[in-house]
Amino acid sequence: MPSRRAVVLGAAGAGIAATLPTAQAYGTEAARGTGGGGGAPAGTPPVLLTEQASRRILVLDPGRRVWDPAADPSVVRWEFSPVGDPRYRDLLPDVSWVYPCEAKVRVHRRRTYVLTTASFGFVAVVEHPTGRRYWGTAIGPGDDLFNPHSAEILPDGNVAVACSTGARVRLYAASQGPRATRYAEAELKGAHALHWDGARGVLWALGDDELVTYEVGGTAARPTLERTYGIGLPVGTPGKTPGGHDLFPVCGRPGRLWVTTNAAVFQYEKKGRVFVQDFAGAAEISRKSVKAVGDDPRTGQVVTTVPEAGLGETWWTTTVSVHRPESSYKLVDGGIYKARWWLPV
Repeated sequence: MPSRRAVVLGAAGAGIAATLPTAQAYGTEAARGTGGGGGAPAGTPPVLLTEQASRRILVLDPGRRVWDPAADPSVVRWEFSPVGDPRYRDLLPDVSWVYPCEAKVRVHRRRTYVLTTASFGFVAVVEHPTGRRYWGTAIGPGDDLFNPHSAEILPDGNVAVACSTGARVRLYAASQGPRATRYAEAELKGAHALHWDGARGVLWALGDDELVTYEVGGTAARPTLERTYGIGLPVGTPGKTPGGHDLFPVCGRPGRLWVTTNAAVFQYEKKGRVFVQDFAGAAEISRKSVKAVGDDPRTGQVVTTVPEAGLGETWWTTTVSVHRPESSYKLVDGGIYKARWWLPV
């Protein structure tokens, strides 16, 4: 099988990147609930995707069970690509914006942002719906030697980045401007995901083998990271690494975090310091290789993504699974990696 670099650079040579659109707004309000439209419960939020086949971030209509943007652009509520956008030119998106692998929506100082990373080095905090750049960097652009896999914005405006193959968590002084480069750094094998815990004032990070917390110190301009806690992940196969992947708050239970590994889906109960599978729908939600998980507290629905065979990459899917009740969305010709409910927090 050819390397990621060989596959992507071959595609770029064919001119794919030059055809991608920049950020566009197709309607920015959250879904009011369709009730009908494909059977989505009333109040179902839009769905936020990392769509790797077309190298875009998409926000899609939750009332349509089949999304075909080429045939019906109205299914797209918002999209983003930095390719061809002068605001991101210095981040070399032609080579760094490859395999977008994170998208999460956050509210910071009354503005809504999408945090996104791509495996070949791109990291940015993008204002919604304008596409304006709050901050961005490119970490080893053009290869996946670092593989920035997730990001999180902190209350002071600084931005943490988890680099999986780089085995590190970085905290950038993004509060100092859109091109700020200073950072603090801590090692974490297989760093895959991040979450800022406002109640406890710590940064959670998920690696291959453990879930850890960091205390943030120093100043906004010169931040520091200090590890304060760690717990081993449940082992799925004896003798093999658990393979931590996604970390996300349980919206309906603030004392818990969603945690996915190569083998299963758990919730981590912070107070008891224990991984549990006592949540509703666990039998359907917990399975191997879940790349993203999250719940909507208003409807109770849980969204997950799992790789599907026969696509362009082994980690892609065209299906977004929905649980409680069981249903799904399908993206025509898609290469989805992660899906999340559009829930600005």
